[in-house]
Amino acid sequence: MTDKVHLGHRARKRFGQNFLNDDMIIDKIVTAIDPKPADNLVEIGPGLGAITEPVVDLSEKLTVVELDKDLAERLIKHPFMGPKLTVHQGDAMKFDFASLIKDGEKLKIFGNLPYNVSTPLLFHLFEFADHVEHMHFMLQKEVVKRMVANPDSKAFGRLSVMTQYYCNAMPVIEVPPECFKPAPKVDSAVIRLIPKKPEQRSAKSTKILNTVCLEAFNQRRKTLRNSLSNLLTSEEMAEIGIDATKRAENLSLSQFIDIANWIYDNKQ
Repeated sequence: MTDKVHLGHRARKRFGQNFLNDDMIIDKIVTAIDPKPADNLVEIGPGLGAITEPVVDLSEKLTVVELDKDLAERLIKHPFMGPKLTVHQGDAMKFDFASLIKDGEKLKIFGNLPYNVSTPLLFHLFEFADHVEHMHFMLQKEVVKRMVANPDSKAFGRLSVMTQYYCNAMPVIEVPPECFKPAPKVDSAVIRLIPKKPEQRSAKSTKILNTVCLEAFNQRRKTLRNSLSNLLTSEEMAEIGIDATKRAENLSLSQFIDIANWIYDNKQ
């Protein structure tokens, strides 16, 4: 199947490219980002610059991370935006966002994240939470639902726990497929993520917390007695105050943290 052409650029499936072209939605996203001239702004996957251009108009500088070489070159050579942009051509999942910090000013990160890599990219970005003021991302609507899901729901999973561990998360805009070229087969939504302060994150090891979530939700229909059997016995769960007959989706964020901290203290 041939790539579709938009403004002279082919939307490349391997990069998960869908270009936003609805002015009303773009205005709402830019309002949510609320760029100021002195902000340390970072855009992931600027594409053809639908959000880049209005943000640049309101700011003095903008750093962009773009995987597609052709699009990166376009931005560098753009007659109006180019001089205000610092373009990093490369994979955002391998990018050190902490390298953009100057004079202690926190980053404001935004972007239309490729849906095929959105979850691992979010996990990479969470590692830089202490350097970020806020993030606004366009994602598949179902991913946003999972990020903000509460316990005791089918949408609640590892992404919910880890998102809510690092950030306060809230959906801000829903975006239908017809707002893009080419139109994706799914609905989209924009989420606002405001990182929590370090003192609000009480896990002694985020690596262990992530492992607990992986084990618990890998076989989510099983009880914790079975799904966490590689990490804990039923007796140890009882010691922590966890009911081993429950499923992963029935636990709260604080209970996942309790499990991870017990493992850190007792099984290192």
